[in-house]
Amino acid sequence: MTDGENIREVESLGIDLMGFIFYEKSPRCVHQLPDYLPQQAQRVGVFVDANYETIMDRASAFGLTFVQLHGHETPSFCAQLQANGLRVIKAFSIAEASDLEPTGTYHGTCDYFLFDTKTATHGGSGQRFDWKVLAQYQGPTPFLLSGGIGLDSLEALHRFSHPALIGYDLNSRFETSPGVKDVEAVKLFTLNIKH
Repeated sequence: MTDGENIREVESLGIDLMGFIFYEKSPRCVHQLPDYLPQQAQRVGVFVDANYETIMDRASAFGLTFVQLHGHETPSFCAQLQANGLRVIKAFSIAEASDLEPTGTYHGTCDYFLFDTKTATHGGSGQRFDWKVLAQYQGPTPFLLSGGIGLDSLEALHRFSHPALIGYDLNSRFETSPGVKDVEAVKLFTLNIKH
């Protein structure tokens, strides 16, 4: 999210978490403080292999509750962030069941995991992975589902269930331009997913 008025409109839909990307190579990178930051939705900073000082600096400037880590951050690094008051979401790129194996070393150091589609680069592809592989995930850490989720995913999402699933990460397929959400599309999704 990059635009203050867009942030305000999306927040009014009852969104739980709102992401701010601090990865310079992303077209959604936030380069300056928007003129409005969410007051009800919790703020999530998205980072890729950023150092501790950078993360804590952005956390302070943006009032972040969560950090979402998409790089090679270690369990001890995640634990360090937690120890300093941040909640941690660690992203894992998934194509097959074996891609779930690294999650085992992160239990207890992350609040949530995010399971996204495996790609050659950091960031979303707009493509969906085979959610059936998540049947192999038996860990105690709850997860968010990401990767190619759009309005056309609603029927499949209603059929998919997992005891550790706690929410959905909506990104490129809900945008009018990078970093700006299509408010009506988000509204339709939230209304439908709740039913």
